[in-house]
Order: sequence, then C-alpha cells, then structure tokens
Amino acid sequence: MSERETVLVVEDDAAMRLLIEEELAAAGLEVLAAGDGNEAVRLLERRSIDAVVTDLMMPGRKGREVLAEVRSKAPEVPVIIMTAFGGIDDAVEAIKAGAYHFVAKPFPVAQLVGTVQNALREKRLKTEISALRETLGDAPTGLVAASSSMRRVLETIARASEAASPVLVVGESGTGKELLARALHAKSRRRDGPFVAVNCSAIPENLLESQLFGHRRGSFTDAKEDRRGLFQEADGGTIFLDEIGDMPAPLQAKLLRVLQEREVHPLGAPAPIAIDIRVIAATHRDIESLARDGLFRQDLFYRLNVITIRVPPLRERPDDLLPLVAHFLEKHGRLLRRPGCTLAPGVIEALRRHAWPGNVRELENVIERGLVMSRDDVIGEDDLPESLRGGPARTSEDPETSIRTLADVERDHIVTAIRRLGGNKAAAARVLGLDRKTLYRKLESYGLD
Repeated sequence: MSERETVLVVEDDAAMRLLIEEELAAAGLEVLAAGDGNEAVRLLERRSIDAVVTDLMMPGRKGREVLAEVRSKAPEVPVIIMTAFGGIDDAVEAIKAGAYHFVAKPFPVAQLVGTVQNALREKRLKTEISALRETLGDAPTGLVAASSSMRRVLETIARASEAASPVLVVGESGTGKELLARALHAKSRRRDGPFVAVNCSAIPENLLESQLFGHRRGSFTDAKEDRRGLFQEADGGTIFLDEIGDMPAPLQAKLLRVLQEREVHPLGAPAPIAIDIRVIAATHRDIESLARDGLFRQDLFYRLNVITIRVPPLRERPDDLLPLVAHFLEKHGRLLRRPGCTLAPGVIEALRRHAWPGNVRELENVIERGLVMSRDDVIGEDDLPESLRGGPARTSEDPETSIRTLADVERDHIVTAIRRLGGNKAAAARVLGLDRKTLYRKLESYGLD
C-alpha cells in the first residue's frame, strides 16, 4: 500500500480536474479523481482518503452533499471547497457545515496545493495529539516523559521511592519539581500517609519556624493556642520543602536537627516530639555553590543531598513538547469544556521556536490561554501570547518592526533581575521597586511563578 497521503479531487470540468491532479501529484500526493458527486461517494466507500477537494456546483450531487458524506463517514478528513466568485456565500455556509477552507475561482493552483498541504499537516498533527492523549491517559501525577532525560528522572524516582532517604530535587522554576515530589510520595510505602508541601520562600521568616515546628500557647505574643507544625502534620508521610535555598540560616540548623534526631521541638514545648517523615527538598538555585560560599549550611546540604534529582529545563527536552501539549489540551480542554481541540501547524512551530524561560508552567499557561481565546477547535497563532507570535526575532535594521512591547520588556527585565540575584525573589522585588505581592502577581501573569 502506498505511504503517500491520498487526495480525492471532485471536479466536473475535465481540464481543471487534470490540472489539479498533476499539481497535487507533483507535490508528492496520491490523487484520485471524480467527475461528479456520485462518483466521489462511490470512491469514498471503497478507498481511504486523507483529504477531499471538491467543486461546489456540479451536475448531480453538489459539493455540499459530498461534504456531508465525508463528515458522516470520516469527520477527521478535511474538505476544501472550490467555488466561483458568485458562490462565495454558499462556500461560507459550507465552512459552517464543517468544510476546512474554500478557494474562489479563478485561483492560482499553487494556492490550492498550499491549502491542501496545510490541511494535511493539521490532520497529521491532530492525529498525533489524539494518539498521545490515549498513550498518556489521565496520569494522576501529570508527568510526561517522552525524552530520554526525563525518562531517566522517572527511573531515579522509581528507585528512590523504595527507601526513606532525603531527596533533593534541583531544577529551574516551572519544571515540575513538586509534581516529581508527589510522584515519589505516591510510589513509596508512605503513599497512604499525608503529603505536605511548604514553599519556604513564600512564608515570612518570622512565621516560618512556627509554621514548620509548631508552638505552644503563650510562647510568643500572638500564640493564643497550641498549634501543630507542618512537620507533625506530615507524620507518617512526606514533607516537601520547596525553595529550600531561601530558608533562613537559623532555621537551617533546626532542620538539620530534625533530620538527624527524627524529632521536632515546638516553640514553648517542654520536650521534643518524635516524628516519622520523609523529607524531599527542592530548589531552583545552585545550592552546592551556596554551600561552598557559606550561604547555605554545608552539613545540611550533605544531609539533604543523599539522592539528587536534576530536572532538565523544557528547552533541553524538545521531545517532551508535543506530549506536554497533548496533556494540557486534554487537562484544560476537559475543565473548560473544550474537548478535542488541537493546534494549527504554525502554532507548533511557534512553540518550538520559543525558549520557555518559564518552562512547563509557562507552556501550560499558553495552552490554557489558547483554549480560552480560540473560537473553534483549532488554536491559531492569534490565540497565543504576544511573545510567541510571528517568526524569528527581527533585526534592528527596521526600527518600526523591531520595537518590543512593554510587557515583553518588563518580563525579560524581571527574569534578568531574579537570575542576577541568584533566584532571590525578595531581593529582586526590592531592586525592581516592587512589593513582593506585586512581583509574584507579575510572575504568575507571565507564567514565571
């Protein structure tokens, strides 16, 4: 059987039909031809067709009837309508009935060939995404690992789940470190115990100790009642300490004692309390360098660094891009009641060109936005954020087209500030002249949480 894609051409004008056949065949396609709608329907019953090009007005069955036949038997097959100028209103109605596109006669044949090729590319992409959806299923962790680097990460998680040793997850913001921690917990013997996630950079320093270790009534001014700390809440399960690199030095010493003695001492309590937990810590900072420079306790680093999992950024794992797109289309399509949506081929190219500074979280935001903004079941380039639209960056030779939007400039400036300050968002907020809440809101809006 031929591996070439097959296009059915339905045209009652023999000369026009032959010209279209020759041009499509020259483009590497297998072409079947029919002189009227009745013959087209017979061919559709006997052969597998990848796309249909049909005239709108013909003797016997019209192009609309051919379209209806295709839609009923093979709705995934794109149908391109050809029509004379006077029949454009009918062609628009055909689009509403499910046709892929229409071209008005007279037209350059190259235009028709390009339209057919776009339709076939979109069909291939939709088929690939559908297949990926079935392969991925509803993975409870939401983890997608088509690339070899991410498969190695999952293999490490599978092996690490069998022990109770501390785990350190290292990777840029937005790479899915918490998802990996939850996957590790779900595979471990502690899966029936609690999973408690703590963002060490989001809790003010003066409250973090009480939040982690608990306190007794009267141990400080606002301690009006006893409170169990998050370590006690995680007893029998796993505690996930996100952004451990931002933990203040005094608390690092107390955390080290928890790891060594397997007990916590709530503020104001007469004695420590034994706990049974597994600690998974995560950071986007180079914590080894911090420890070497005296900015993070070396003894705590070595205690946490029993098993290290390095999560590669999205730009280093291009094989994961399309599977992640399929996963997010499924996830948010279900939530937004937009099932079955796919992407235009140009959108995939735009996604592949992008550097993804916000990693997987940024990609998820882009897909969710596309589902909200698109008007049909295909997300187009106009549905993408401004920073992803269009082709490669323009040169500075054209001053009008090289001007960037204020949003793009602000986004890049924030990223640069945070990176230069070693990922310290509190310091970045001060340098940028923002309060922390405003900075976090901007990071979230740009998919750079």
